[in-house]
Amino acid sequence: MTQAPVRRMLIVSHTFREEAVSATVETVRRLRERDVVPVLTEDDQAEFAPYLAPARTEVLGVDADIDDLEAAIVLGGDGTILRAAEVLRGSACPIVGVNLGHVGFLAEMEMHDLEFTIDCVLQRRYTVEERLTLDVRAEHEGETIATTWALNEVSVEKRRRMLEVATGVDGRPLTSFACDGVVVATPTGSTAYAFSAGAPVVWPGVQALLMVPIAAHALFNRPVVTGPESTITVEILPENIGPGVMWCDGRRRTELPAGAIVTVCRSEQTVKLARLDEAPFSERLVRKFHLPVEGWRGHGGRAA
Repeated sequence: MTQAPVRRMLIVSHTFREEAVSATVETVRRLRERDVVPVLTEDDQAEFAPYLAPARTEVLGVDADIDDLEAAIVLGGDGTILRAAEVLRGSACPIVGVNLGHVGFLAEMEMHDLEFTIDCVLQRRYTVEERLTLDVRAEHEGETIATTWALNEVSVEKRRRMLEVATGVDGRPLTSFACDGVVVATPTGSTAYAFSAGAPVVWPGVQALLMVPIAAHALFNRPVVTGPESTITVEILPENIGPGVMWCDGRRRTELPAGAIVTVCRSEQTVKLARLDEAPFSERLVRKFHLPVEGWRGHGGRAA
């Protein structure tokens, strides 16, 4: 008789909030009850040692490989989901987010849905969305100073003084201006930093890149949406007095001297988000941003 393969699921969480600790302990308990092996990163296992006996979980990269994972359950806000995406990028493992933060736009479910979420994941009752990501390269005087990536956005920002930048698309100049910074975002990131800077909300299924000036001193200071195969460049002009800084998803930082050029394009690698709720994106938008929908007279679906 052939033995059934061992099922393993990654749990990504943190100990900063009491509800995250209790949700993690509960998730480990439920997985083990169903003969599913909970897996933590080495850092998370050490962090949760006061609350979870290490013997109750395996360690990613020690006891289990990424290819062994069936799914990842992420307990936290969008920052925790971005951390999970950093761990899992390029793998086939889908991410299921349970929101313990504020807006939690990347999360699929809320804390009160934890039991339902775990049951759905255990029964494999979900679909998988592949989200576009960005490849990012920073150069200075012909030398590469950083190669990285982003799921939400890459931002080029001032350190102390306003930046003078020149932007380009597909190897051609677009415009130059003084600003606090420039954000290049994916549709996933259109509801994050880019949204705060005045960019449009872009449905996740749209394949596109966004370039958004931050507080630009220019007549043409509107966001630009390009095709997914475009390459966007942001150059900190050499005459800048102060340096800039590049952030990718608010997690990976690179110092940018005057004259640095940041090149952004679509990556071949995607991040996979599991969806348990079949509601359209418009409903998620209404729910997360508490949009007023009174007076809606349309047909064919709910307003909220």
